[in-house]
Amino acid sequence: MSLTPEETLARARGDLRIGAPVVFTDGDAAAVAVATEVLSAERLAALRSAAPDGIELVLTRRRAETLKARAYDGDLARIELPADFGIRRIQAAADPALALAHPMIGPFIARREGSAGPERMALRLAKAARLLPAVVAAPIPAEAARALAASEMLTLIDAPEMRAVEAMALDLSLVSSGRVPLGVAEDARVHVWRPRNGEEEHYAIEIGAPDRAAPVLTRLHSACFTGDLIGSLKCDCGPQLRAALGQIGAEGAGVLLYLNQEGRGIGLANKMRAYSLQDDGFDTVEANHRLGFEDDERDFRIGTEILRSMGFSRVRLLTNNPAKVAAMNAEGLHVVERAPLIVGKTAHNLRYLATKAQKSGHLL
Repeated sequence: MSLTPEETLARARGDLRIGAPVVFTDGDAAAVAVATEVLSAERLAALRSAAPDGIELVLTRRRAETLKARAYDGDLARIELPADFGIRRIQAAADPALALAHPMIGPFIARREGSAGPERMALRLAKAARLLPAVVAAPIPAEAARALAASEMLTLIDAPEMRAVEAMALDLSLVSSGRVPLGVAEDARVHVWRPRNGEEEHYAIEIGAPDRAAPVLTRLHSACFTGDLIGSLKCDCGPQLRAALGQIGAEGAGVLLYLNQEGRGIGLANKMRAYSLQDDGFDTVEANHRLGFEDDERDFRIGTEILRSMGFSRVRLLTNNPAKVAAMNAEGLHVVERAPLIVGKTAHNLRYLATKAQKSGHLL
């Protein structure tokens, strides 16, 4: 009984998180990869023995730029790892916190020949697993890679299958609904949506009975454990969540989408890494880049698909972020009005809010 492509990719995400090797193939190119964050000395030795032409540290362009390394493959860099480049230096190259303790981790020589397709897949999967976007890879011929996967029972991910499964992030199904009386509105229901590719579920909080033929008052809210749950003063997320629910409740009808894309899509562990970098003087965007991420890794199309599935075609969007407006309009869900949410300013988040305005274009 064989696994489906989406089941295989879900298994591969789990393998990366626990430090197990995953085999990636893209045409004639292939590589065995282990996430750098959970790399062990034993795995490093096994990767070296599997690759006669040497192994490589694969970093995103953002992280490579921080290390002054060349990203010959556009969005990523493949750093050659000589025999004397041990596990501490490797992990320090991927993790800014460790780099402070090991400042002399270079020099770096980046590869430019050959396909980077398998390595690109490995980085994408590391991001999906909410790990640091860095892997150690052993490039080997595709035939040998398939044989290794079969003999060692390793998960094998092929490029066409991965592309097909990634597209399933927008193939969502409604799995359950229930009435949840809220302080702002007793007539409320929570709908749980699950993507076919096995990634995080997302929630729609529907208040009242919004008219499907009219623009619906809507908030696309990304999960924020620190702001929403424990009252962090470093961001304005919690106050925005409560203000949006309050406004929808006051109108008597609307939808708040709670998308599980913590930390602008990088996950809570990486978000805490970014917070630590902010304590060292970097702003939100700079911290993300030093970790190897883009400014914003979220996919707002997920919210558009949920609203469309609920029967809406036009929205009045509660947001300060023009990127959300653009994303919804691009997907054919017309934003007829943008309603601002200017709340949550504290002495602790002044720089955070300024960065959102200056570098991310938020209208504050």
